[in-house]
Amino acid sequence: MTIAETIHDKLQNAFAPTALEVVDESHLHAGHMGSRPEGETHFRVTIVSAAFTGASRVQRHRMVHEVLAQELRDRVHALALQLRAPEET
Repeated sequence: MTIAETIHDKLQNAFAPTALEVVDESHLHAGHMGSRPEGETHFRVTIVSAAFTGASRVQRHRMVHEVLAQELRDRVHALALQLRAPEET
């Protein structure tokens, strides 16, 4: 299973989103700090979930970081997040 698939599955299970997109942008960062020859280090994630209703931007980011703690510790160098509640779409 790729890191992108792992991220997708964990976020799907944690937030039951109505929309979820995980994009591997590692190729855009080749040669930069944190990049690896095999890729899968830089991701852009968009989630729409009722779990974010009433949560601040910082709280939402913390929620996602908690779910992906292992990946962020071991493999993922950068994670760009766009996190919205359904009424914000």
